[in-house]
Amino acid sequence: MSSHSNAHITIKNIKKELEVAGIDDVAWKTAERISIDRYWSGSVAPRERHFEARLLWSALALYVRFEARQAEPLVISGEPDVTKKTMNLWDRDVCEIFVAPDPAEPQNYYEFEVAPTGEWLDVALDLTSGNRISDWKYASRMETFSQVESFTITMVIKVPWDAFSKKPRVGDVWLGNIFRCIGSGQGRGYLAWQPTLTSEPAFHIPEKFGEFRFTD
Repeated sequence: MSSHSNAHITIKNIKKELEVAGIDDVAWKTAERISIDRYWSGSVAPRERHFEARLLWSALALYVRFEARQAEPLVISGEPDVTKKTMNLWDRDVCEIFVAPDPAEPQNYYEFEVAPTGEWLDVALDLTSGNRISDWKYASRMETFSQVESFTITMVIKVPWDAFSKKPRVGDVWLGNIFRCIGSGQGRGYLAWQPTLTSEPAFHIPEKFGEFRFTD
């Protein structure tokens, strides 16, 4: 088993299901707020690129909310299509979460992305061979919502437990990491909850995953 970060996020259980667009639901106020202010390298990102993540879980789904500062022009598609997954979404502005349901096998994990346009991408990944195998036919049935305001973007992901072929119980620990890609060209930034500390920007480093702790 690979070692991983001791950092953790507490994911509170909610007794109801949320609408993915229900960003004003009081349930979100109960979630731990995870402030993310560093690039993948560990260096501090400019304040106007910082973002926050909150996670909740219910009987049916995992909920992930991103609130991102946005003081620069958006890098987004001019013709977004939210009816299917958008390949190469990671080349534009996006927030991402990686989730490994089995802490004994962090090299098997899932990636979920959401853009300010509401576009999305899901993929199942397997690094056990040393090479990255991506299952682009993976269908999580994730839902997304996005709201762009003057200097803030709020994005929400809802993923049903069927997407993981298992459902957590109170006390379970899964692994994962959270990221943001912002900007373009030489100024493009890659933020990470748990910096991967690679020489070049890289997110697919299970050894750096932190813990997702499911509580009641």
